[in-house]
Amino acid sequence: MATFIEICNTIKIASIPDEAIRLNLFSFSLTGEAKRWLHSFKGNSLKTWEEVVEKFLKKYFPESKTGEGKAAISSFHQFPNESLIEVLERFRGLLRKTPTHGFSEPIQLNMFIDGLRPQTKQLLDALAGEKIKLKTPEEAIELIENMSASDHAILCDRVHQPKKKSLLELSSHDTLLTQNKLLSK
Repeated sequence: MATFIEICNTIKIASIPDEAIRLNLFSFSLTGEAKRWLHSFKGNSLKTWEEVVEKFLKKYFPESKTGEGKAAISSFHQFPNESLIEVLERFRGLLRKTPTHGFSEPIQLNMFIDGLRPQTKQLLDALAGEKIKLKTPEEAIELIENMSASDHAILCDRVHQPKKKSLLELSSHDTLLTQNKLLSK
């Protein structure tokens, strides 16, 4: 929906309201069942863009789906091997997946920050010069975006996990021990 509006905003026709452009172009953004659903409305029964959006969201984002999405957003957390840019994109994906979540921007920001690993929060707090949560939402988002874009190596927040060796990946020490056992037999 956001991409559709972004595209529509690039089209300006003298004396034609933005809403009329959106209403006329919306069917071109749909395929299959969604397109059939839109064409099921007779004539001009959908008169405003707000009506189209409301009916579309009600049809394709019912309460059950919204509830699942809200639960995923509110229980969001950063995975151990996930960098800040990865976690930020995953969180934004959850928000896009449930456009009817109803969480305000400050609430979204708090959920995101609360879901970060302690090391990532410490880096953000250090960058902010205070607790990141004390910044305005705009300042905090800017800091998060700048930090995630600037240095992937520092932000990886990777946990060292020793790699298990397969039979073909024995160290030279393991090889010597095995040879000595064979010789002693």
